[in-house]
Amino acid sequence: MIVENKKLYAPRRRWPRMNATAGIQIVMTLMALLFIAPLLMIINYSFKTKKELYLNSPLSLPNSLNFQNYINAYKKLDLTTTFTNTFFYTAVSVVILALLCGTTAWAIARCKKKFFKFCYIYFVVGILIPYQALFLPIYTIGYKMHLTNTRFGIIFMYIATGVSFGVFLLTSFMSTVPLELEEAARIDGCSVFRTYFLIVLPLLKPAMATLIIMQAFQIWNDYLLASLYVSKKELKTLTVAIQSLFSAQSSDYTTAMAAIVISVLPIAILFLSLQKYFIKGMTVGAVKG
Repeated sequence: MIVENKKLYAPRRRWPRMNATAGIQIVMTLMALLFIAPLLMIINYSFKTKKELYLNSPLSLPNSLNFQNYINAYKKLDLTTTFTNTFFYTAVSVVILALLCGTTAWAIARCKKKFFKFCYIYFVVGILIPYQALFLPIYTIGYKMHLTNTRFGIIFMYIATGVSFGVFLLTSFMSTVPLELEEAARIDGCSVFRTYFLIVLPLLKPAMATLIIMQAFQIWNDYLLASLYVSKKELKTLTVAIQSLFSAQSSDYTTAMAAIVISVLPIAILFLSLQKYFIKGMTVGAVKG
């Protein structure tokens, strides 16, 4: 009888777990809808005419797909120039950051001297200071060194403001790289450069993908530093150009929404391409031990 009672009551114990799982799924679905709703509204507005935007309901769909907003965005923003500038600044800054932060993190993780420990603490302290608070000294240094209104200057400042986080992230990940692999490479006669680029760097793909995505997001969408350092029209970025569509006199919302959709596409493609490595890089060490 005891065995039969256990069999009868055993299935009922699963209900609390099933209810908890269903509750979590419902909450996560609602959160996902909450975050995706603004994006859907932007896409919806990008296909509306000005008349539909002001007279119809904000949630109503456009009567037809109006691609004229995208054509206007291309013309008004000088998209060929601004898009190329933004892509150039982002790509060069991210590549240099990945190489610089990777080698620095490797040196800090493998060298146990006090100088390297001090360097690590120095970079960690740099994360605690928002670069918005450093705008005045950044601009003063850049102006005196003739770096304002130059491509090299804005790239240099993006690297300077992103290196602290990059070193912190890669140094934490470096502890998961087996030291025995590097020792075996040295025994086989590999130089320091070959050991890093052939042994260590391939193992850093998840952390590198995380760094690339996060820094690319920040640089691609940056407005403050780009507007501070660049005033020449031929050097402006996409975000600075989009801001010009909003003014105190008149605002072209439909064209601006189309421009926002265009600006989101490259960074979304980058995230989808590196999503597998990004998730691994963010969760590494979570179940360690």
